[in-house]
Amino acid sequence: MNDATLPGDPPGGRRAVAVWSIGVAVYFVAVIFRTSLGVAGLDAADRFHVNASALSTFSILQLLVYAGMQIPVGLLVDRLGTKKVLSIGAVLFTAGQLGFAFSPTYGTALASRALLGCGDAMTFISVLRLGTRWFPARRGPLVAQLAGLVGMAGNLVSTLVIARLLHGIGWTQAFAGSALAGVVVLALTLLFLKDHPEGYQPEPSPHQGAAYVRRQITAAWREPGTRLGLWVHFTTQFPAMVFLLLWGLPFLVQAQGLSPATAGELLTLVVLSNMVIGLVYGQIVARHHAARLPLALGTVAATALMWAATLACPGAHAPMWLLVVLCAVLGACGPASMLGFDFARPANPPERQGTASGITNMGGFIASMTTLLAIGVLLDATGDDYTVAFSVVFVLQALGVSQILRLRERAARRERERLVASRVETVHVPAV
Repeated sequence: MNDATLPGDPPGGRRAVAVWSIGVAVYFVAVIFRTSLGVAGLDAADRFHVNASALSTFSILQLLVYAGMQIPVGLLVDRLGTKKVLSIGAVLFTAGQLGFAFSPTYGTALASRALLGCGDAMTFISVLRLGTRWFPARRGPLVAQLAGLVGMAGNLVSTLVIARLLHGIGWTQAFAGSALAGVVVLALTLLFLKDHPEGYQPEPSPHQGAAYVRRQITAAWREPGTRLGLWVHFTTQFPAMVFLLLWGLPFLVQAQGLSPATAGELLTLVVLSNMVIGLVYGQIVARHHAARLPLALGTVAATALMWAATLACPGAHAPMWLLVVLCAVLGACGPASMLGFDFARPANPPERQGTASGITNMGGFIASMTTLLAIGVLLDATGDDYTVAFSVVFVLQALGVSQILRLRERAARRERERLVASRVETVHVPAV
Protein backbone atom coordinates (compact mmCIF):
# COMPACT_ATOMS: atom_id res chain seq x y z
CA MET A 1 0.00 0.00 0.00
CA ASN A 2 2.92 2.36 0.65
CA ASP A 3 3.99 2.26 -2.96
CA ALA A 4 0.54 2.70 -4.41
CA THR A 5 -1.27 5.95 -4.97
CA LEU A 6 -4.15 6.17 -2.55
CA PRO A 7 -7.66 6.70 -3.94
CA GLY A 8 -8.26 10.41 -4.39
CA ASP A 9 -4.54 11.21 -4.27
CA PRO A 10 -3.29 13.78 -6.78
CA PRO A 11 -1.44 12.11 -9.66
CA GLY A 12 1.83 14.03 -9.45
CA GLY A 13 3.83 13.99 -12.66
CA ARG A 14 5.54 16.68 -14.72
CA ARG A 15 2.75 19.22 -14.47
CA ALA A 16 2.76 18.89 -10.69
CA VAL A 17 6.51 19.49 -10.65
CA ALA A 18 6.12 22.56 -12.89
CA VAL A 19 3.36 24.14 -10.80
CA TRP A 20 5.05 23.30 -7.49
CA SER A 21 8.32 24.76 -8.81
CA ILE A 22 6.62 28.14 -9.26
CA GLY A 23 5.55 28.12 -5.61
CA VAL A 24 9.02 27.07 -4.51
CA ALA A 25 10.50 29.90 -6.59
CA VAL A 26 8.41 32.37 -4.59
CA TYR A 27 9.75 30.85 -1.36
CA PHE A 28 13.29 30.91 -2.77
CA VAL A 29 13.10 34.66 -3.45
CA ALA A 30 11.51 35.30 -0.04
CA VAL A 31 14.46 33.60 1.68
CA ILE A 32 16.93 35.68 -0.35
CA PHE A 33 15.19 38.86 0.82
CA ARG A 34 14.85 37.59 4.41
CA THR A 35 18.55 36.79 4.78
CA SER A 36 19.95 39.69 2.73
CA LEU A 37 20.39 41.76 5.90
CA GLY A 38 22.75 39.09 7.24
CA VAL A 39 25.43 40.16 4.76
CA ALA A 40 24.55 43.86 5.02
CA GLY A 41 24.62 44.33 8.80
CA LEU A 42 27.77 46.44 8.94
CA ASP A 43 26.65 48.48 5.89
CA ALA A 44 23.24 49.07 7.52
CA ALA A 45 24.87 50.30 10.75
CA ASP A 46 26.92 52.83 8.76
CA ARG A 47 24.06 53.88 6.48
CA PHE A 48 21.53 54.56 9.24
CA HIS A 49 24.06 55.53 11.95
CA VAL A 50 22.73 53.03 14.51
CA ASN A 51 24.30 50.96 17.27
CA ALA A 52 24.17 47.19 17.74
CA SER A 53 20.84 47.20 19.61
CA ALA A 54 19.12 49.26 16.93
CA LEU A 55 20.66 47.09 14.22
CA SER A 56 19.30 43.93 15.83
CA THR A 57 15.83 45.51 15.84
CA PHE A 58 15.71 45.07 12.05
CA SER A 59 15.86 41.30 12.32
CA ILE A 60 13.83 41.13 15.54
CA LEU A 61 10.90 43.00 14.02
CA GLN A 62 11.09 40.93 10.84
CA LEU A 63 11.05 37.68 12.82
CA LEU A 64 8.34 38.97 15.16
CA VAL A 65 6.06 39.59 12.20
CA TYR A 66 6.98 36.21 10.67
CA ALA A 67 6.29 34.28 13.87
CA GLY A 68 3.06 36.13 14.59
CA MET A 69 1.75 35.40 11.10
CA GLN A 70 2.19 31.62 11.15
CA ILE A 71 -1.26 30.57 12.40
CA PRO A 72 -3.16 33.35 10.55
CA VAL A 73 -1.42 32.38 7.30
CA GLY A 74 -2.52 28.77 7.73
CA LEU A 75 -6.11 29.97 8.04
CA LEU A 76 -5.71 32.27 5.03
CA VAL A 77 -4.45 29.41 2.86
CA ASP A 78 -7.52 27.38 3.82
CA ARG A 79 -9.87 30.27 3.04
CA LEU A 80 -8.29 31.89 -0.03
CA GLY A 81 -6.16 29.16 -1.61
CA THR A 82 -2.43 28.94 -2.25
CA LYS A 83 -2.30 31.13 -5.36
CA LYS A 84 -3.88 34.16 -3.71
CA VAL A 85 -1.80 33.91 -0.54
CA LEU A 86 1.48 33.45 -2.44
CA SER A 87 0.59 36.40 -4.69
CA ILE A 88 -0.11 38.62 -1.69
CA GLY A 89 3.11 37.44 -0.09
CA ALA A 90 5.16 38.22 -3.21
CA VAL A 91 3.70 41.73 -3.41
CA LEU A 92 4.48 42.40 0.25
CA PHE A 93 8.05 41.07 0.37
CA THR A 94 8.93 42.75 -2.94
CA ALA A 95 7.58 46.07 -1.66
CA GLY A 96 9.55 45.56 1.54
CA GLN A 97 12.81 44.88 -0.28
CA LEU A 98 12.29 47.86 -2.58
CA GLY A 99 11.42 50.11 0.34
CA PHE A 100 14.56 48.98 2.15
CA ALA A 101 16.64 49.95 -0.89
CA PHE A 102 15.38 53.55 -0.89
CA SER A 103 14.79 54.10 2.83
CA PRO A 104 16.33 57.44 3.84
CA THR A 105 15.93 56.90 7.59
CA TYR A 106 16.11 54.14 10.19
CA GLY A 107 12.35 54.34 10.78
CA THR A 108 11.37 53.80 7.14
CA ALA A 109 13.91 51.00 6.83
CA LEU A 110 12.39 49.33 9.90
CA ALA A 111 8.90 49.56 8.38
CA SER A 112 10.21 48.04 5.15
CA ARG A 113 11.66 45.02 6.97
CA ALA A 114 8.35 44.51 8.80
CA LEU A 115 6.53 44.53 5.45
CA LEU A 116 9.07 42.06 4.09
CA GLY A 117 8.58 39.78 7.09
CA CYS A 118 4.83 39.80 6.57
CA GLY A 119 5.17 38.69 2.94
CA ASP A 120 7.86 36.14 3.78
CA ALA A 121 5.57 34.56 6.40
CA MET A 122 3.06 33.67 3.68
CA THR A 123 5.41 31.53 1.62
CA PHE A 124 6.56 28.35 3.41
CA ILE A 125 3.17 27.16 4.68
CA SER A 126 1.71 27.89 1.24
CA VAL A 127 4.40 25.82 -0.48
CA LEU A 128 3.82 22.91 1.90
CA ARG A 129 0.09 23.05 1.14
CA LEU A 130 0.79 23.25 -2.60
CA GLY A 131 2.81 20.05 -2.36
CA THR A 132 -0.03 18.17 -0.68
CA ARG A 133 -2.48 19.36 -3.34
CA TRP A 134 -0.36 18.29 -6.33
CA PHE A 135 1.57 15.17 -5.19
CA PRO A 136 0.51 11.81 -3.76
CA ALA A 137 0.66 11.54 0.03
CA ARG A 138 3.60 9.13 -0.10
CA ARG A 139 5.69 11.88 -1.74
CA GLY A 140 4.92 14.39 1.02
CA PRO A 141 8.12 14.02 3.10
CA LEU A 142 10.36 14.21 0.02
CA VAL A 143 8.52 17.24 -1.37
CA ALA A 144 8.76 19.07 1.97
CA GLN A 145 12.47 18.24 2.26
CA LEU A 146 13.17 19.54 -1.24
CA ALA A 147 11.31 22.76 -0.47
CA GLY A 148 13.55 23.26 2.57
CA LEU A 149 16.66 22.67 0.48
CA VAL A 150 15.54 25.26 -2.06
CA GLY A 151 15.04 27.71 0.79
CA MET A 152 18.61 27.13 1.93
CA ALA A 153 19.75 27.72 -1.64
CA GLY A 154 18.13 31.16 -1.33
CA ASN A 155 20.26 31.74 1.74
CA LEU A 156 23.28 30.76 -0.32
CA VAL A 157 22.40 33.37 -2.96
CA SER A 158 22.33 36.03 -0.24
CA THR A 159 25.81 35.17 1.00
CA LEU A 160 27.31 34.87 -2.48
CA VAL A 161 25.43 37.37 -4.66
CA ILE A 162 23.92 40.08 -2.46
CA ALA A 163 27.21 40.55 -0.58
CA ARG A 164 29.11 41.07 -3.84
CA LEU A 165 26.46 43.41 -5.22
CA LEU A 166 26.62 45.54 -2.07
CA HIS A 167 30.34 46.06 -2.38
CA GLY A 168 30.21 46.33 -6.17
CA ILE A 169 27.29 48.61 -7.06
CA GLY A 170 26.19 49.96 -3.69
CA TRP A 171 23.26 49.71 -1.29
CA THR A 172 20.37 51.15 -3.33
CA GLN A 173 21.24 49.41 -6.58
CA ALA A 174 21.84 46.04 -4.87
CA PHE A 175 18.55 45.93 -2.97
CA ALA A 176 16.46 47.54 -5.72
CA GLY A 177 17.96 45.22 -8.32
CA SER A 178 17.25 42.15 -6.23
CA ALA A 179 13.62 43.29 -5.85
CA LEU A 180 13.15 42.55 -9.55
CA ALA A 181 13.24 38.85 -8.69
CA GLY A 182 10.08 39.39 -6.65
CA VAL A 183 8.35 40.94 -9.67
CA VAL A 184 9.31 37.93 -11.79
CA VAL A 185 7.95 35.31 -9.37
CA LEU A 186 4.78 37.35 -8.85
CA ALA A 187 4.16 37.33 -12.60
CA LEU A 188 4.79 33.57 -12.80
CA THR A 189 2.39 32.97 -9.91
CA LEU A 190 -0.40 35.05 -11.41
CA LEU A 191 -0.02 33.51 -14.88
CA PHE A 192 0.69 29.84 -14.25
CA LEU A 193 0.12 28.74 -10.63
CA LYS A 194 -2.98 26.67 -9.86
CA ASP A 195 -4.13 25.57 -6.43
CA HIS A 196 -4.81 21.95 -7.44
CA PRO A 197 -5.09 19.66 -10.50
CA GLU A 198 -8.33 19.45 -12.45
CA GLY A 199 -10.77 17.14 -10.73
CA TYR A 200 -9.01 17.30 -7.35
CA GLN A 201 -10.70 20.35 -5.91
CA PRO A 202 -11.09 19.98 -2.13
CA GLU A 203 -14.49 20.12 -0.51
CA PRO A 204 -15.42 23.72 0.35
CA SER A 205 -15.26 24.38 4.08
CA PRO A 206 -17.67 26.91 5.60
CA HIS A 207 -16.35 29.75 7.71
CA GLN A 208 -16.03 28.38 11.23
CA GLY A 209 -15.65 31.64 13.15
CA ALA A 210 -13.39 32.81 15.96
CA ALA A 211 -14.61 30.17 18.41
CA TYR A 212 -13.42 27.41 16.09
CA VAL A 213 -9.98 29.01 15.79
CA ARG A 214 -9.67 29.23 19.57
CA ARG A 215 -10.68 25.59 19.93
CA GLN A 216 -8.11 24.53 17.34
CA ILE A 217 -5.27 26.39 19.02
CA THR A 218 -6.27 25.21 22.51
CA ALA A 219 -6.61 21.57 21.47
CA ALA A 220 -3.27 21.59 19.64
CA TRP A 221 -1.47 23.24 22.57
CA ARG A 222 -2.83 20.70 25.05
CA GLU A 223 -1.03 17.91 23.21
CA PRO A 224 2.41 17.25 24.76
CA GLY A 225 3.73 16.40 21.29
CA THR A 226 2.89 19.89 20.02
CA ARG A 227 4.69 21.53 22.92
CA LEU A 228 7.63 19.16 22.58
CA GLY A 229 7.81 20.04 18.88
CA LEU A 230 7.83 23.74 19.73
CA TRP A 231 10.67 23.33 22.26
CA VAL A 232 12.72 21.16 19.89
CA HIS A 233 12.32 23.86 17.23
CA PHE A 234 13.08 26.57 19.81
CA THR A 235 16.27 24.93 21.06
CA THR A 236 17.79 23.78 17.78
CA GLN A 237 17.08 26.47 15.20
CA PHE A 238 18.15 29.78 16.74
CA PRO A 239 21.99 29.48 16.89
CA ALA A 240 22.29 29.20 13.10
CA MET A 241 19.42 31.61 12.43
CA VAL A 242 21.03 34.35 14.54
CA PHE A 243 24.43 33.68 12.96
CA LEU A 244 23.14 33.81 9.37
CA LEU A 245 20.53 36.51 9.79
CA LEU A 246 22.63 39.19 11.44
CA TRP A 247 25.47 38.54 13.90
CA GLY A 248 27.65 36.00 12.08
CA LEU A 249 29.36 38.46 9.75
CA PRO A 250 30.11 41.10 12.44
CA PHE A 251 31.40 38.36 14.78
CA LEU A 252 33.74 36.93 12.16
CA VAL A 253 34.98 40.33 10.95
CA GLN A 254 35.16 42.37 14.16
CA ALA A 255 35.85 39.68 16.78
CA GLN A 256 37.82 37.18 14.71
CA GLY A 257 39.66 39.61 12.41
CA LEU A 258 38.60 37.98 9.13
CA SER A 259 38.04 39.85 5.90
CA PRO A 260 34.40 40.25 4.75
CA ALA A 261 35.12 37.88 1.85
CA THR A 262 36.44 35.13 4.12
CA ALA A 263 33.58 35.66 6.56
CA GLY A 264 31.15 35.33 3.65
CA GLU A 265 32.73 32.00 2.71
CA LEU A 266 32.19 30.71 6.25
CA LEU A 267 28.54 31.79 6.13
CA THR A 268 28.29 29.87 2.87
CA LEU A 269 29.71 26.83 4.63
CA VAL A 270 26.86 26.98 7.18
CA VAL A 271 24.33 26.89 4.34
CA LEU A 272 26.07 24.07 2.46
CA SER A 273 26.38 22.04 5.66
CA ASN A 274 22.68 22.60 6.30
CA MET A 275 21.73 21.20 2.90
CA VAL A 276 23.89 18.09 3.28
CA ILE A 277 22.93 17.34 6.88
CA GLY A 278 19.27 17.90 6.03
CA LEU A 279 19.37 14.99 3.59
CA VAL A 280 21.18 12.79 6.12
CA TYR A 281 18.77 13.57 8.98
CA GLY A 282 15.79 12.98 6.70
CA GLN A 283 17.01 9.53 5.72
CA ILE A 284 17.84 8.57 9.31
CA VAL A 285 14.43 9.58 10.69
CA ALA A 286 12.62 7.90 7.79
CA ARG A 287 14.28 4.60 8.73
CA HIS A 288 14.48 5.01 12.52
CA HIS A 289 11.65 7.09 13.99
CA ALA A 290 13.12 6.80 17.48
CA ALA A 291 16.20 8.73 16.34
CA ARG A 292 14.32 12.05 16.43
CA LEU A 293 15.14 13.03 20.00
CA PRO A 294 18.76 11.77 20.03
CA LEU A 295 19.42 13.73 16.83
CA ALA A 296 17.87 16.90 18.26
CA LEU A 297 19.69 16.70 21.61
CA GLY A 298 22.93 15.66 19.91
CA THR A 299 22.75 18.73 17.69
CA VAL A 300 22.19 20.99 20.70
CA ALA A 301 25.15 19.41 22.52
CA ALA A 302 27.46 19.71 19.51
CA THR A 303 26.46 23.33 18.95
CA ALA A 304 27.02 24.25 22.59
CA LEU A 305 30.40 22.49 22.62
CA MET A 306 31.65 24.29 19.51
CA TRP A 307 30.46 27.70 20.73
CA ALA A 308 32.14 27.10 24.11
CA ALA A 309 35.39 26.08 22.41
CA THR A 310 35.31 29.12 20.10
CA LEU A 311 34.47 31.70 22.76
CA ALA A 312 36.90 30.26 25.34
CA CYS A 313 39.75 29.91 22.87
CA PRO A 314 42.91 31.62 24.22
CA GLY A 315 44.43 34.37 22.16
CA ALA A 316 42.93 37.23 20.21
CA HIS A 317 41.27 35.03 17.58
CA ALA A 318 40.13 31.43 17.27
CA PRO A 319 42.07 29.34 14.75
CA MET A 320 40.54 29.00 11.31
CA TRP A 321 40.01 25.26 11.64
CA LEU A 322 37.87 25.83 14.74
CA LEU A 323 35.74 28.44 12.95
CA VAL A 324 35.28 26.03 10.04
CA VAL A 325 34.10 23.26 12.39
CA LEU A 326 31.80 25.71 14.20
CA CYS A 327 30.14 26.73 10.93
CA ALA A 328 29.83 23.11 9.80
CA VAL A 329 28.11 22.19 13.09
CA LEU A 330 25.81 25.23 12.87
CA GLY A 331 24.63 23.74 9.58
CA ALA A 332 22.90 20.98 11.56
CA CYS A 333 20.63 23.44 13.39
CA GLY A 334 18.13 23.87 10.56
CA PRO A 335 17.64 20.13 9.88
CA ALA A 336 17.37 19.46 13.62
CA SER A 337 14.67 22.11 13.95
CA MET A 338 12.58 20.30 11.33
CA LEU A 339 12.42 17.35 13.73
CA GLY A 340 10.04 19.44 15.82
CA PHE A 341 7.34 18.91 13.20
CA ASP A 342 7.87 15.15 13.49
CA PHE A 343 6.78 15.37 17.14
CA ALA A 344 3.78 17.64 16.51
CA ARG A 345 2.47 15.74 13.48
CA PRO A 346 1.57 12.39 15.13
CA ALA A 347 0.16 14.22 18.17
CA ASN A 348 -2.63 15.90 16.19
CA PRO A 349 -5.39 14.72 13.84
CA PRO A 350 -5.35 15.87 10.19
CA GLU A 351 -7.76 18.74 10.81
CA ARG A 352 -5.32 20.28 13.32
CA GLN A 353 -2.07 19.78 11.40
CA GLY A 354 -1.85 23.36 10.17
CA THR A 355 -2.43 24.83 13.61
CA ALA A 356 0.06 22.47 15.24
CA SER A 357 2.68 23.21 12.57
CA GLY A 358 2.18 26.94 13.06
CA ILE A 359 2.69 26.63 16.82
CA THR A 360 5.82 24.51 16.31
CA ASN A 361 7.24 26.88 13.72
CA MET A 362 7.02 29.82 16.12
CA GLY A 363 9.46 28.19 18.57
CA GLY A 364 12.70 28.81 16.74
CA PHE A 365 11.72 32.31 15.68
CA ILE A 366 10.85 33.31 19.26
CA ALA A 367 14.28 32.04 20.37
CA SER A 368 15.96 33.86 17.49
CA MET A 369 14.24 37.16 18.31
CA THR A 370 15.24 36.86 21.96
CA THR A 371 18.86 36.07 21.10
CA LEU A 372 19.16 38.80 18.47
CA LEU A 373 18.00 41.41 20.97
CA ALA A 374 20.10 40.07 23.84
CA ILE A 375 23.29 40.01 21.76
CA GLY A 376 22.72 43.57 20.57
CA VAL A 377 22.08 44.85 24.10
CA LEU A 378 25.10 43.01 25.54
CA LEU A 379 27.39 44.26 22.77
CA ASP A 380 26.42 47.83 23.54
CA ALA A 381 26.74 47.28 27.30
CA THR A 382 30.16 45.60 27.14
CA GLY A 383 31.82 47.65 24.40
CA ASP A 384 31.47 44.96 21.71
CA ASP A 385 32.57 42.00 23.84
CA TYR A 386 31.37 39.14 21.64
CA THR A 387 32.36 36.49 24.19
CA VAL A 388 29.89 37.85 26.73
CA ALA A 389 27.23 38.63 24.14
CA PHE A 390 27.21 35.19 22.50
CA SER A 391 27.09 33.46 25.89
CA VAL A 392 23.34 34.07 25.81
CA VAL A 393 23.18 31.10 23.42
CA PHE A 394 23.86 28.75 26.34
CA VAL A 395 21.07 30.25 28.44
CA LEU A 396 18.40 29.62 25.80
CA GLN A 397 19.75 26.16 25.05
CA ALA A 398 19.56 25.25 28.74
CA LEU A 399 15.97 26.49 28.92
CA GLY A 400 14.98 24.54 25.81
CA VAL A 401 16.67 21.29 26.87
CA SER A 402 14.97 21.43 30.29
CA GLN A 403 11.57 21.69 28.59
CA ILE A 404 12.38 18.89 26.13
CA LEU A 405 13.36 16.56 28.95
CA ARG A 406 10.24 17.51 30.90
CA LEU A 407 7.87 16.75 28.00
CA ARG A 408 9.51 13.81 26.26
CA GLU A 409 7.95 11.00 28.33
CA ARG A 410 4.43 12.43 28.17
CA ALA A 411 4.70 13.00 24.42
CA ALA A 412 6.07 9.48 23.84
CA ARG A 413 3.27 7.95 25.93
CA ARG A 414 0.56 9.84 24.04
CA GLU A 415 2.13 8.88 20.73
CA ARG A 416 2.11 5.20 21.70
CA GLU A 417 -1.53 5.46 22.81
CA ARG A 418 -2.54 6.99 19.47
CA LEU A 419 -0.63 4.31 17.58
CA VAL A 420 -2.34 1.52 19.52
CA ALA A 421 -5.76 3.15 19.06
CA SER A 422 -5.24 3.48 15.30
CA ARG A 423 -4.26 -0.19 15.05
CA VAL A 424 -7.35 -1.23 16.99
CA GLU A 425 -9.56 0.84 14.69
CA THR A 426 -7.90 -0.75 11.65
CA VAL A 427 -8.51 -4.27 13.01
CA HIS A 428 -12.21 -3.54 13.59
CA VAL A 429 -12.89 -2.03 10.18
CA PRO A 430 -15.22 -4.50 8.44
CA ALA A 431 -14.05 -5.96 5.16
CA VAL A 432 -15.72 -4.64 2.02
